[in-house]
Amino acid sequence: MSAPAYVIVEMHIRDLEQYKQYMAEAPAAVKAAGGEYLVRGGRHEALEGDWNPHRVAMLRFPSFDVAKAFYDGHAYQSARQKRLGTTEYFNMVLVEGVAAPV
Repeated sequence: MSAPAYVIVEMHIRDLEQYKQYMAEAPAAVKAAGGEYLVRGGRHEALEGDWNPHRVAMLRFPSFDVAKAFYDGHAYQSARQKRLGTTEYFNMVLVEGVAAPV
């Protein structure tokens, strides 16, 4: 059994009306790839250090390879086009999780 993978995003939206087009399309691409949102905005607080992102999202996928295929796939590429120019920054990292003990 492979370990799950997580996509962690920090962003600062500056054009919410246009960004809503991305928000309308991205969830279907995530779901079609077998992923799910764990965090999508919401309240957050820096507990240590100086990282204080404006907005955070976190997604879980069945594996690193599945998450990478989602990112490179046509459905998400289409959604990304709708996001262009809507954010001050949009940082995304893919990280492999820990396989559950057997």
